[in-house]
Amino acid sequence: MADVDAALREITRGTAEIIPLEELKQKLSSGRQLTVKLGMDPTAPDIHLGHTVILNKLRAFQDLGHKVVLIIGDFTASVGDPTGKNATRPQLSREQIMENAKTYAVQAFKILDKDKTEIRYNSEWLSRLGAEGMIRLAAKLTVARMLERDDFTKRYQAGQPIAIHEFLYPLLQGYDSVALKADVELGGTDQKFNLLMGRELQKDAGQEPQAVLMMPLLVGLDGVKKMSKSAGNYIGVEDPAPDMFGKIMSLSDDLMWNYFDLLSRRSVDEIDKMRAACAAGTMNPRDAKLELGREIVARYHGKEAGDAAVQGFINQFAKGALPEDMPELTLKTDTVPQLLKAADLCASTSEAMRLMKQGAVKCDGAALTDPKAELPAGTHVWQVGKRRFARITVE
Repeated sequence: MADVDAALREITRGTAEIIPLEELKQKLSSGRQLTVKLGMDPTAPDIHLGHTVILNKLRAFQDLGHKVVLIIGDFTASVGDPTGKNATRPQLSREQIMENAKTYAVQAFKILDKDKTEIRYNSEWLSRLGAEGMIRLAAKLTVARMLERDDFTKRYQAGQPIAIHEFLYPLLQGYDSVALKADVELGGTDQKFNLLMGRELQKDAGQEPQAVLMMPLLVGLDGVKKMSKSAGNYIGVEDPAPDMFGKIMSLSDDLMWNYFDLLSRRSVDEIDKMRAACAAGTMNPRDAKLELGREIVARYHGKEAGDAAVQGFINQFAKGALPEDMPELTLKTDTVPQLLKAADLCASTSEAMRLMKQGAVKCDGAALTDPKAELPAGTHVWQVGKRRFARITVE
């Protein structure tokens, strides 16, 4: 095992909260290999950079010689995590869950060492509980305690329905820790109630309770909400390199530092020096952002792709050139917002209208700000923001 003080510095870097820190120190000092778990419900087919904040921390434990268990929540996904939701999640079919699960493990191995990662599906032990086991598990928590959860409290006070099965979710996640005899569980700050439930159930089962390590939530591209596919503000780990780089370059200067802190593998000292240089005016924030983009793209697409993305940005914007790999499309639509959505330049017509009003949509270099403006016929180069281009022929 690595030196305990050095290990602790690496593990605590960027964390939001560790409960309890002293217990984690004791576990690390024991010299034994710890079992460190992370559960991920395959509710969507893709992993985004928000997920990688915790996966990176899991890799840190792995590099320190500890046993890493990635739990694919195929059983819990059928229940649906109520965390942060103001309505009951729609239940997924078994086919949807397993299809999504196939991609989760593959994408997670872009960060984790495949040869040192144990993949487990929680249906392995949760399915065996049966009706009697589920009732016994449900008896360990009161409704009053469950309503201490902020999201449940808000829904209850607002008269929004809470399905009975949603109450089971924290217990099921907690039972994962019992089944694995976990020493440490990782999660986001929004998972605190669920993570602590694992400690409670382990105590009840006569096990040494796990330490809980929580990571901050990565803010999405909109700079407001946490990164998520449902909010459309995400960067997928399988996004093409130019798209990934362009999205990073679209970050505000302030938000960029949050991404450095949570995603970069540079040392804290190096990041602090860059931050200070930008604040002092001796470094352009754009140049810092270029280096962030290079690092992230290189991690998922290779060093050559990272260097090419930087050079492409310089050629395109510093020299005024258009991208060479611009898609060429022929479309039949009635309005500009419909055109932008059909060309995948915007996720939706509402996003297109919003971006038009912000002056972020251009046709042959001229801004179009009125969503009701007449759609130009013929072939034109359309641009959305600083990174998305398409040469479109309108029928």
